[in-house]
Amino acid sequence: QVRVVQSGGGLVQAGGSLRLACAASGSSFKLYTIAWFRQTPEEDRAFVAAVGVREADAMYEASVKGRFTISRDNAENTVYLEMNTLNPEDTALYFCAVNPWLSVLFRTPSEYSVWGQGTQVTVSS
Repeated sequence: QVRVVQSGGGLVQAGGSLRLACAASGSSFKLYTIAWFRQTPEEDRAFVAAVGVREADAMYEASVKGRFTISRDNAENTVYLEMNTLNPEDTALYFCAVNPWLSVLFRTPSEYSVWGQGTQVTVSS
């Protein structure tokens, strides 16, 4: 059974940077599709970014493209979300999600079967 543990996040001023990490178990980690979603009191889990088998196979939500970078380290079974030029609208609870079965970049939460515990990102103005 695949398990996921998130780390990173915290409080940062607008314009700052943070990095989130998502460590997943499983000997087939390199085949997982892994995504990041974020949730606020106003909006249910919204897609942020996803990465496929190849790190070059990445997809981003429009508002984060150019500011956020998703990457993977298969040797460490970890996916990272580097977040730069953060603004208060990025404040949310961020979740890592894993699809261990299909190498497709899904934007829909229901396509991911394993979820991390969530980590808070707060950007002050």
